Amino acid sequence: MYRIFYESYKNYISKFDKVNETGDFRYIISEPIRLITDIGLYEEQKKECSLLYQKLSDTLFYLSINESEYPKSKAFLWTLESRGIVGKHFGITKDEELKEVAKLINLFLNLAYWDDSAA
Repeated sequence: MYRIFYESYKNYISKFDKVNETGDFRYIISEPIRLITDIGLYEEQKKECSLLYQKLSDTLFYLSINESEYPKSKAFLWTLESRGIVGKHFGITKDEELKEVAKLINLFLNLAYWDDSAA
């Protein structure tokens, strides 16, 4: 499941024009979940308790309390937990953003950005 997320995230990010990526809402909301793809970066951001870390933690916490709405999230959260990535409620992320990021993660887990040729 982690590989599906990782590869899907990379495919998703590759769709953005490098010049315009910083202003695109879809790019901005995906930034915190980038930490999931790089455990070293995650640990660094966690140590600093950075904004990215806090937003990711809020998102993972949101997924954990809304597992019925995002059925694949339970197994995904277990996978992340085995890597030391666990959600925590900081309460800094807006509800709209939480919902959008949760939908995006769900799309990744449902193979919406999966590339068969990479397998």
